[in-house]
Amino acid sequence: MSTGFNTTAVHAGQEPDPLTGAVIPPIYQTSTFVQDGINVLRGGHEYSRGSNPTRGGFEAQIAALEGGAAGFAFASGIAAEDALLHAVLGPGDHVVLGGDGYGGTNRLINQVLGRWGVSNTPVEITDPAAVAAAVRENTALLWLETPSNPRLAIADIRAWARVAHDAEALLVVDNTFATPFLQRPLDLGADVVVHSATKYIGGHSDVLGGVVVVADRAFRGQALAEAVGFQQFAGGAVAGPQDSYLAARGLKTLGLRMERHQQNAATVAQWASTADSITEVLYPGLVTHPGHELAREQMSGFGGIVSLRFGSERAARTFAESTRLFALSVSLGGVESLACYCSEMTHASVKGTPLAAPTDLVRLSVGIEDAADLLADLEAALATVRAVGAVPTAV
Repeated sequence: MSTGFNTTAVHAGQEPDPLTGAVIPPIYQTSTFVQDGINVLRGGHEYSRGSNPTRGGFEAQIAALEGGAAGFAFASGIAAEDALLHAVLGPGDHVVLGGDGYGGTNRLINQVLGRWGVSNTPVEITDPAAVAAAVRENTALLWLETPSNPRLAIADIRAWARVAHDAEALLVVDNTFATPFLQRPLDLGADVVVHSATKYIGGHSDVLGGVVVVADRAFRGQALAEAVGFQQFAGGAVAGPQDSYLAARGLKTLGLRMERHQQNAATVAQWASTADSITEVLYPGLVTHPGHELAREQMSGFGGIVSLRFGSERAARTFAESTRLFALSVSLGGVESLACYCSEMTHASVKGTPLAAPTDLVRLSVGIEDAADLLADLEAALATVRAVGAVPTAV
């Protein structure tokens, strides 16, 4: 039976315990499993690196929400990305890397896989012609994050998929900002979706995790699910039972939380659009955003992240350090609001490169607090910017 998003989020992979009837499946906090004979396994479980019922339930849950063939849970978002890339790439391969993405992804592909013989070409994600021009004979994978981080640019997933498949390459979409509640890249032609489950999936800033969800497709003669599953087992960076439980619990309320996140984000974006000390508001829900119409087409909402530009580094730094409800921190997607000065925080590893975050930009992860309180906090921070004379003279 086909079910709606919230029903699927609550029930997929989360059946009551068959032994006790417990409505919430237990946390299987175990490293190994008793065998009824040599290699005679109960439920297919031998060792928790290979499989664990708690992790398996979470993997089924996220796969169902993304519409994928299989899901795989890892100890962090970067662990998920690393496992995927090692599962499908080899020395000599080339990656087309969407610019304006998470700094940790750029570090992984450039500094870790680069030493392994994998090259990459960064591209402007909103220009399909530039994406196609970056493809080489040895291109094996295209990597896209949309909405992008931190500029919130919107890329045409279908166009990227056409370029990838014309080159017999894979398209991977980082869906962390949108979540499956707002965007399902596999339905738009992507082959793989990745998430930092630390963010909106967990939703409470209390768990590290990452997921990979694959379509029912093969690459280089091997099913994607088989390739990623082997790397998960062989590499071993799996999500533990406690983390899997917390992430699964977070998924059950994802739809409800995202509705409030984006409601508050829209309120913040509208307020910021009229603030005289802010030079640019980056939020795809604004009709002035260059990707607004595309976002309306391929997403069911605009998300909970708003980025603000101030025209000067000093103003941005002062603002980021002056908020109170918006805690100064890396990460995003929790119920509490966060402010991040990306240039020196999340994107410090690419500072001074074409992938660097603007030095006048502050990224806001808008939480679920009362909107009036959030606006009051932002107003007070802007007042501090003005008081110290950090506003650019051109404003």
